Amino acid sequence: MDEVEVVVAHSERATLRVGDVFLKVDADQARLDVEVEAMALASVPTPEVLWRKPPALAIAAVPGTALGRLGEPSNASTAAWAAAGAAVRKLHDGPLPPWPGRAGRGLDDLASELDVECEWLVANGVLPADLVTRNRQVAEAALRPWTPAFTHGDLQIAHVFVDGDEITGIIDWSEAGRGDALYDLATLALGHEEHLGDLVAGYGADVDMDVLHAWWSLRSLLGVRWLIEHGFDPFAPGCEVDVLRSRM
Repeated sequence: MDEVEVVVAHSERATLRVGDVFLKVDADQARLDVEVEAMALASVPTPEVLWRKPPALAIAAVPGTALGRLGEPSNASTAAWAAAGAAVRKLHDGPLPPWPGRAGRGLDDLASELDVECEWLVANGVLPADLVTRNRQVAEAALRPWTPAFTHGDLQIAHVFVDGDEITGIIDWSEAGRGDALYDLATLALGHEEHLGDLVAGYGADVDMDVLHAWWSLRSLLGVRWLIEHGFDPFAPGCEVDVLRSRM
């Protein structure tokens, strides 16, 4: 009999694995709705939906292994990183979904959220003021108008699966929607700057590196409190706080 593996679990959602089936339980029905619709619309390989009964969604495992993990070296080949870039470009060039997404928040709302988080990080002694101030300055470059694209919205390196040099699937689409294409690229390369050149080469378009670096700072600043409050460690080697330190 297959064992039940807890992939991730916190107060908002949980994902369990039993054999080749992933069971996602989410308190927010809208996130499951987005996940199913996004996978149906995406022009890249996605998991097969096996069944759905709110608040649960069962999907099939995709073959291969994750491109890597945040905080750990990626063993994927140069060609695999380039293939990931090509897949992301294909997604971004596809028809827009009819709903906004995580990467498409309004600039004013995003700036306000960023100011609140920066203030909290300093006021509670979580991070030094100079580190927060410097990364807040870097993040400013991301706060500009962009042309909406079909974005994954949470394109962490662990969400892209490869078999050799080929992309076999992209998982976890609950944050998908219309947004800034560079947010996806920045999220995928977060903590793996050594592979950024291969990723961008596969993407095959001009990439504003200042904006991409800005998204690294912005995403990390916004994420530290959430990660701490949900039982994760942004201070682990190679993770969000190290990304912020690299901008100094």
